[in-house]
Amino acid sequence: MRITDQISIEDWELTEQFIRASGPGGQNVNKVSTAVELRFEAARSPNLPGQVKARLRKLAGRRWTKEGALVIQVDETRSQARNREIARQRLAELITKALEKPKRRIPTRPTLGSKKRRLQAKKARGDVKALRGKVDPEG
Repeated sequence: MRITDQISIEDWELTEQFIRASGPGGQNVNKVSTAVELRFEAARSPNLPGQVKARLRKLAGRRWTKEGALVIQVDETRSQARNREIARQRLAELITKALEKPKRRIPTRPTLGSKKRRLQAKKARGDVKALRGKVDPEG
């Protein structure tokens, strides 16, 4: 399976298991295993660089297993072949997204005006709170 010109996934890295789909579907749902569970051994993949694997792990979230595999489950359609296609597309999209390096954030400093406005607001709030003291009965 080709992702980009440089990156392709070998057949041994992918395992597909067909399971029964949950939800409505009448009598057919109990007989036919149309849902697909695509398992990609990402941690052991020689074609993915380390940084891409790290970003892929972050993107995958709960779909990443302790063994370092990425598990994608699809049970959208009643067709086994279509679900298989969708699962492979999702895997390709995830890997493509992981290939993009995130832009480094350049921290900015607050402007002089914003500092003055913040201090002014703090002073005004402090003045309001200062007026909340006990009332002197003689004064």
